[in-house]
Amino acid sequence: MGESVAEATLTSWLKDIGESIDMDEAVVEIATDKVDSEVPSEYKGILVEKCFKIDEVIKVGETIAIIETDAEIQTSEELIQVNQKDNTITQVNPVITENIVPIKKEETFTKDASIIKKESSDNRFYSPLVKNIIKKEHISEFELQSIKGTGKKNRITKSDILNYLKSRLKQVDPNISDIHIGSEINVDKIENDQIIEMTKMGKIISKHMSDSIKISAHVQSFIEVDVTKVWNWRNRVKDSFQKREGERLTFTPIFIEAVAVNLRLFPMLNVSVDGEKIIVKKDINIGMATALSDGNLIVPVIKKADQLNLIGMAKVVNELSKKARGNNLNPDDVYGGTYTVTNVGVFGSIMGTPIINQPQVGILALGAIRKVPAVIETDQGDFIGIRHKMFISHSYDHRVVNGALGSQFIKGVKDYLESWDVNREI
Repeated sequence: MGESVAEATLTSWLKDIGESIDMDEAVVEIATDKVDSEVPSEYKGILVEKCFKIDEVIKVGETIAIIETDAEIQTSEELIQVNQKDNTITQVNPVITENIVPIKKEETFTKDASIIKKESSDNRFYSPLVKNIIKKEHISEFELQSIKGTGKKNRITKSDILNYLKSRLKQVDPNISDIHIGSEINVDKIENDQIIEMTKMGKIISKHMSDSIKISAHVQSFIEVDVTKVWNWRNRVKDSFQKREGERLTFTPIFIEAVAVNLRLFPMLNVSVDGEKIIVKKDINIGMATALSDGNLIVPVIKKADQLNLIGMAKVVNELSKKARGNNLNPDDVYGGTYTVTNVGVFGSIMGTPIINQPQVGILALGAIRKVPAVIETDQGDFIGIRHKMFISHSYDHRVVNGALGSQFIKGVKDYLESWDVNREI
C-alpha cells in the first residue's frame, strides 16, 4: 500500500471460512487514510481461519487469514514435531513444506513448554496469531484444554481466545463487560440525542489527523494575494480551452503550478522527517485534497507536478478529481505525495489552518476568491478599485521549517500569481 502506510482497517470479508479461493482472487477489503482496496490471495486453497474482524486495524506484516493449500503437509495439525533423539524441535511451516527451521530445545521450552507439548500431543493446530496471544497472556495447557475451538476441525481461533480472556476477566471482576484497547472519555448522553457511527474512512481520518498533531509542531503563515490577472486570463481562455481540449480549465491547476514552481525554489519544504534525519524528495508530487459526496476528503497525488505544462496539469487534475468522486482511485493514485494543497474556498471559507498530511512537512490552504475594494498603485497616483483577492494559509512543521522559510515560500506563490502573464497562450 506504499511505504508511508503502516496499518489498514479491515472493512469486509469477501470469503467465508470453508470457501475455496483461487490465486489472485480477492479475500478481504481494507481501507487506509488514503484509499480503499481489495487484498488478493497469493495461494489457491480453502479459507480456514479469519485472523481479524471487520473494523479491526491490521498492521503491515500481520497475518490476515490462514489458507489451507495443496502444498500443506499431510495433516495441517502437525505443526510442531519433537525429536527426542537429538533434543531439537522442528517447526514446519503450515503452507510451504520446504521451510523447516530447527530450534534449540533449551531456547523454546521456557514459559511456553506446556503449550508446545500440548500442540504435539493433541495434534491441535494453533495459528501464528493465536500462538502469540497464548504466549502474551500466559495461557496454560490446562486452560487451553478447556477452550472449545470453533474453527475447522475444532481449531482455536482468535475469537475463541479473546472470548476466553473476557470470561477469565469476569471471574476476577464481574463488572467487566468487554476488553477495550486504549482509553475512552465518558460523554454525557441526553435522552433524545442521536448516536451516529463514524464511517470507516471517518475513523481512519480521525486517527490520521490526531497523530499528525502529536507528531508535527504546527505553525501557520498567511498572505493575501491579488489574483485579478489570473481571474481575467482564465475567463478569456477557458471556453476555447474546453472546446479544443475537451477539458474544463479550473483555478486548481493554476494554483498547483504556482506551488510546484516554488517547491523547486524552496526544496526544504519538499521533505519528510525520519527520526532525526531529513529526507529531501527528488520528485515534486503534490497531493490535491478532494471532497467526497459523504463529506470526507481524499488526497490523490499529481506525480512530478513541476514537469507538467498547464494543459497536462489541467488534465491530471480533472482525471484524479473524477476518479476520486467515483471512488475509483487505485493505491498508486494516492501514493508518494511530498506536499499537499487543499481548497477551503470552495466551501466559502476565506482561509483555514489545515493539518499536515504526514509524513510531509507542509500544506497550503486556498481561500475563496472575493471581489474587494483595494488601493491600486499607478504612475499617476493611488486609486481605489475592485480587485479579485484571496488568502492563502500555509501550515508547516516547525521542527524543520522555520518561520522565515515558511513565509518566503508563500510569498513566492503570491508573487508568481500576481505576475501572471495575461497574454499567455495555452
